[in-house]
Amino acid sequence: MTATALTHHIARLIEETGPIPLSHYMALALGHPDHGYYMTRDPLGAKGDFITAPEISQMFGELIGLWLAEQWLQQGTPKPFALAELGPGRGTLMSDLLRAIRSVPGMTDAAEVHFVETSPSLRDEQKARVPHATWHERIDTLPQLPLFLVANEFFDALPVTQYQRTERGWCERYVGLEGKRFIPVLAPVPLASDALLPAPMKNAAEGEIAEISPASTAIAEEIASRIASRRGAALFIDYGHPRSAPGDTLQAMKNHAYADPFDAPGTADITTHVDFEMLSRAVETGGAEAHGPVEQGAFLTALGIEGRKEALTRNATLSQRADIAKAAQRLTAPGEMGSLFKVLGITPRGSMLPAGFA
Repeated sequence: MTATALTHHIARLIEETGPIPLSHYMALALGHPDHGYYMTRDPLGAKGDFITAPEISQMFGELIGLWLAEQWLQQGTPKPFALAELGPGRGTLMSDLLRAIRSVPGMTDAAEVHFVETSPSLRDEQKARVPHATWHERIDTLPQLPLFLVANEFFDALPVTQYQRTERGWCERYVGLEGKRFIPVLAPVPLASDALLPAPMKNAAEGEIAEISPASTAIAEEIASRIASRRGAALFIDYGHPRSAPGDTLQAMKNHAYADPFDAPGTADITTHVDFEMLSRAVETGGAEAHGPVEQGAFLTALGIEGRKEALTRNATLSQRADIAKAAQRLTAPGEMGSLFKVLGITPRGSMLPAGFA
């Protein structure tokens, strides 16, 4: 195990209290105020650990902006409204989105931009691109206004709870110490009830793992409740699976390659695949309507990425045309982000079917 300040902190915690829940380990690895992964670096781009869709091409943020603009127009152009992003990275998506909605009369003037972001280093990047935004630590401090929101690669980094099916029943997975290594271990006492688990997971075979994210479902329900009561719309875009199913999807990324999530916490991005069925149920519980999920490639194609690509290439150099085509391919191709990433739409109940979800 690579020794870091956070490694020593977590090791001491386990030595003093015993193994800790996986969700606690993830929260510390990603969000410890002094040593957490997102608190200490800009993880994006070629020099970081991964790249997100907004960083690949301006087309992504522009199309998201036009989707939100269509929803704003259909709902009677509410003024003012909160234009919010959860986990906004460097602010690139919002910057591209704002440029796109300038073509919609009155929308820019009515928009109050809000970011939900805990990382000091990323806040600095966001301020450079969207200086007039307002920042929040949590979604519950967003203003009580009509809410038009996007969350791109946000839910995948929220802590999860894992349970493993054993001969004794479902046991929660913890993180313990074996010598100087962090390892997954099982709680000694099984769950008294499997009521927490989605129905498709309950009949899993012995040895299989069920993964849930209470933080994700709570946030999705809160956003849906705001949209149901005050109007608005949202897009959740992430990599994951459309249906709840058993499986261990815990992974880490470092230098654009997979890494051991239990080695050197705080130095790699730890994520899981998003369970879109659970998010959809949370949206419905919150009183709004869930659309999809659909694959990102199909969604962007339906919104007109091919037309936008052609417009960008008209005055581009040969090299720029190749880059634009490559970016569109990466965003939409089934073998790249096109099928792995899914899109879930949220609108008030009774709304027209939104673009991209036919």
